[in-house]
Amino acid sequence: MLRLEGVFPALVTPFTDSGEEIDEARLRRLVDYTVESGVNGLVPCGTTGECQNLTLEERKRVVEYVVDQANGKVPVIAGTGHSSTNAAVELTRHAKDVGADAALVVTPYYHKPTDRGIYEHYRVLADKVDLPIVLYNIPQATGVNLSWQMVEDLVEIPNILGLKDSSGEIKYILTVIEKTGSRLSILCGHDEVVLPALAAGASGMILASANFIPDIWLRLYRRFKENMAEAQKIQTSIQKICRIIVKSGPVGAKAALNMMNIKVGPVRLPLSVGGELSYEDFEELRIELERVGKIERRALAPEIAVRGGASEFAVKDMVPVEGPEIRVGEGLAGDGAEVAHVEVIIGLKDGPVGEAFVKAKATPSAGHEPLIAILEPNLAVKPTTLIIPTVTIKSMRQASIIYGPAQAAVAKAVVDSVAEGLIPERSVESLIIMVNVFIHPSAVDRRRVYINNYKAVRHAIRRALEGRPTIEELLENKERAKHPFKYSP
Repeated sequence: MLRLEGVFPALVTPFTDSGEEIDEARLRRLVDYTVESGVNGLVPCGTTGECQNLTLEERKRVVEYVVDQANGKVPVIAGTGHSSTNAAVELTRHAKDVGADAALVVTPYYHKPTDRGIYEHYRVLADKVDLPIVLYNIPQATGVNLSWQMVEDLVEIPNILGLKDSSGEIKYILTVIEKTGSRLSILCGHDEVVLPALAAGASGMILASANFIPDIWLRLYRRFKENMAEAQKIQTSIQKICRIIVKSGPVGAKAALNMMNIKVGPVRLPLSVGGELSYEDFEELRIELERVGKIERRALAPEIAVRGGASEFAVKDMVPVEGPEIRVGEGLAGDGAEVAHVEVIIGLKDGPVGEAFVKAKATPSAGHEPLIAILEPNLAVKPTTLIIPTVTIKSMRQASIIYGPAQAAVAKAVVDSVAEGLIPERSVESLIIMVNVFIHPSAVDRRRVYINNYKAVRHAIRRALEGRPTIEELLENKERAKHPFKYSP
């Protein structure tokens, strides 16, 4: 009997860089990476595998590659769900023929069948293909809820042995366990609630984030059985990663793997970075992967040089460059009226940025008066930072937003960048930072203005010093900043 216990990565489907073809070599490397991490099984062609954006033939090839590469080391649960019962039968039969150990079958979607249609879908599938079936409930994606009453009926079908629940509803898991007892294995498919699901009685997990942090999930699974307090700490430590991945699905999972140099290519349209995975979350995901040790902090760009000598902004193992340099970075965070779009310029006081600073202070433009960033009254941040509004200030309400929460956010972001070592503390007296800050005239939520601008400035400083000056699709992002409601969810 197949044991549905432990950690099962919901594998992404690697593509070539163009996104047009499945990249077999990349997929095989991903299988090796996850298997060598110690996972308990693999799940190709599920939601994270972009099954809906693959042809039937592509789905079959992915399952073949995974089964072949796994080579019996771990079981393979092939995603064979489809909105068409006939297509689901075809995919499941193929999975059985090539050696998959079970099939993960999502509820039929699009037409949103009634309970009768859902039951018949699974009954026909189970009758026509002798392969263990794992039911799959993900109502936020399918628009169809697999009710606990339906699960209670379906568990009577002999080869239905498990349920993956991605709803995030712990009460649903508890009710299913109450009604089905030990007859059904429950696998959590919602990264944010894994530990509560295990505590409720789930036997394991099928997760998108297990593509790139399988070792952390395996550690949590072991700690759950030995030390609940330690398991709680592990869940909390990766909760931001979980939140980003639950929201972005395959887009976030692929972005993480690519950052870790486990190349899996892009997602296919209509999915995109900048869409399901916002540019803000892209940067936050990068920071979190650094924090948990999955990627190293990117080497800083060539240092800013002091005119005529070695730089105080020296970074270990960096070679000084000749002449003054300027570092620029862009950040975007939030949406709607409170969207934050900033551009940061970093340079030496004794250089072009210092000259621009003096000119901006001496000859301010009406409605764009610059302001020194202060952490508290009479305490300016170091490096000295100048905030310049990019939208003309026409009212006291606008001014209070820019020179209130936005100014405080910029100041805190600069101070934190020094505290975390991104800006070396020994260099703060030598540098000038200038920040162009966009605040939409209709912004009203002061707390969101603060949070979004803090993130945007923090990201922009990192980008500037890591030599990644602009966010992807620069022109689109500038349009997003100019027309926030057009791009709001």
